[in-house]
Amino acid sequence: QVQLVESGGGLVQAGGSLRLSCAASRNINSISDVAWSRQAPGKQRELVAGIGVRGNKHYADSVKGRFTVSRDNRKLYLQMNELTPEDTAVYYCHGKYGTVSVWGQGTQVTVSS
Repeated sequence: QVQLVESGGGLVQAGGSLRLSCAASRNINSISDVAWSRQAPGKQRELVAGIGVRGNKHYADSVKGRFTVSRDNRKLYLQMNELTPEDTAVYYCHGKYGTVSVWGQGTQVTVSS
């Protein structure tokens, strides 16, 4: 089994930036289809950004041009710039370890106006 742990969330003013990190209990490269999703209160979970098995990156329209997903051998990252109050949510990293879907516990991002 593998575990994912997010960090880097917090409170930031509108227009600010945050960088989220996701560490895996095993080599992050052993996890495929890594991605970030978020869930705001009263809203459905939304896929924000991810890296496909071929290394292709994809983004939700709402974050294109502001968020950047990346990875190295140890972690998955989400650089978030030009944050707005609409970005307030719990952010989760997730992926597939073999055929098993794995999710982190989430990290809270709060953007004040």
